[in-house]
Amino acid sequence: MLVLFETAAGYAIFKVLDEQKLQQVDSLWKEFETPEKANKVVKLKHFEKFQDTTEALAAATAMVEGKLGKSLKKVLKKVVAKEAHEQLAITDAKLGGVIKEKLNLSCVHSPAVAELMRGIRNQMEGLITGLPAREISAMSLGLAHSLSRYKLKFSPDKVDTMIVQAICLLDDLDKELNNYIMRCREWYGWHFPELGKIITDNLAYCKSVRKIGDRTNVASMDLSEILPEEIEAEVKLAAEISMGTEVSEEDIANIMHLCDQVIEISEYRTQLYDYLKNRMMAIAPNLTVMVGELVGARLISHAGSLLNLAKHPASTVQILGAEKALFRALKTRRDTPKYGLIYHASLVGQTTAKNKGKISRMLAAKTALAIRYDALGEDTNAEMGVENRAKLEARLRYLEEKGIRRISGSGKALARADKYQHKSDVKVYDPSGDSTLPTVSKKRKIEEVEEGEEEEKPVEAKAKKVKREAPTEGEAETEPPKKKKKKEKKKAEEESKPEEEETAVSPAEETTKKKKKEKKRAAEEEPKEEEEEAAVSPAEETTEKKKKKKKKVKEADD
Repeated sequence: MLVLFETAAGYAIFKVLDEQKLQQVDSLWKEFETPEKANKVVKLKHFEKFQDTTEALAAATAMVEGKLGKSLKKVLKKVVAKEAHEQLAITDAKLGGVIKEKLNLSCVHSPAVAELMRGIRNQMEGLITGLPAREISAMSLGLAHSLSRYKLKFSPDKVDTMIVQAICLLDDLDKELNNYIMRCREWYGWHFPELGKIITDNLAYCKSVRKIGDRTNVASMDLSEILPEEIEAEVKLAAEISMGTEVSEEDIANIMHLCDQVIEISEYRTQLYDYLKNRMMAIAPNLTVMVGELVGARLISHAGSLLNLAKHPASTVQILGAEKALFRALKTRRDTPKYGLIYHASLVGQTTAKNKGKISRMLAAKTALAIRYDALGEDTNAEMGVENRAKLEARLRYLEEKGIRRISGSGKALARADKYQHKSDVKVYDPSGDSTLPTVSKKRKIEEVEEGEEEEKPVEAKAKKVKREAPTEGEAETEPPKKKKKKEKKKAEEESKPEEEETAVSPAEETTKKKKKEKKRAAEEEPKEEEEEAAVSPAEETTEKKKKKKKKVKEADD
């Protein structure tokens, strides 16, 4: 009987010297207590060593999956096929079926064979000659690591921990750069404040300060490598009329050292961004195509890893980064946020405010698929991401054009369905048709009445004999109630005045002195009465004149 034994260094084939000892399974371990006893049971016939770890991994992978590898097939044909009458003892029954099918060799798998393999493994260093123990242990460790990575579908290129660290460092660098640049602008602004308003770019500002130093050197400096010609001329002009204070050389040296730090950090940030971009395209190409490398890296960092991010549904990916706003909205029972970190993606940024919610929802759905494909798929291409992004861009164009068509009101606009209203065939009686009175507004009525009064006034002035006290029935009907009240008050005042005057006239027995006083009073009251008469209408004037004539006649008689 032959025994196939797999090691990390290669394949070993042993010849069983005493097959009767295999029948005693319980006491077989006693035969492998020492290397001398083990050599009496089995003897090494052939050993095929692996050339490198890659070959060892391929062979071990084939053994795990129950397949017949190339190296094993070569060994079996070379050694075992010559002794076809011998049985081959193997560890895996599935592998035995494959060997029997392809090479037509009889394979054995039993408890006795398993116990024999255990004994060979214990005394492997003594049975396999020419292979040091240190080399076997090193090869076993390397193969174990490689096999573990293969089982987990692990690749060193797929390490997303580097992405998490890189994006965190990038954010920290941005904060530090902003602080340094603000300090540099404020510090150098005491010496040359006009430069900060002329040069808006931070990196160009620091490079200019680094090259200029003291502002008196600007006239002789050539800044064409850093600034355009127009800005350079403006800087030189501003340096001549600058309002800044004078600073010492030591201050300028410290400012220049700070500028050096800003320039170095900016260069390192550019290098780090390129590194992050390459890592994202290697680890999550579809995610990078969908939302960009920065947003994708922040999503991975927020979730902890690419695999954790792949476990999230699309609705969670959509609001990832807006947890505080989400829980506040749930607590106060208000509208939940529509987007989180995904808001900074280019597709969401280029949409109108009205469609941002729709696009972020669709982008989150496609992004969730891309993340799962990157995390769990075997391919490393970005075809799916490119295809989904094209669909989203087409959908975005459709939404934008739809809004434009509605605003323009062209013929391509969608037909709007009117709200359904049930109209009954039964006719209902309309009582508004019963009234025969003309419906004229109250304001119009008052204007007509005033015009009628103005027409009647000259007629009344001509007819002096008609008394004002008894107006005609037609006039009374046409006058509004307010005017009637005013006229009645005037009449009451006019009637009271003649009564007072009559009581004031003395009888025939009074003396002449009293008559003179009465005449003076009458003379004084006449101008007052004339003023009152001017305010009264022409119809009232006639009645008052008649009364005055009567009074004069009475006074003459007395």
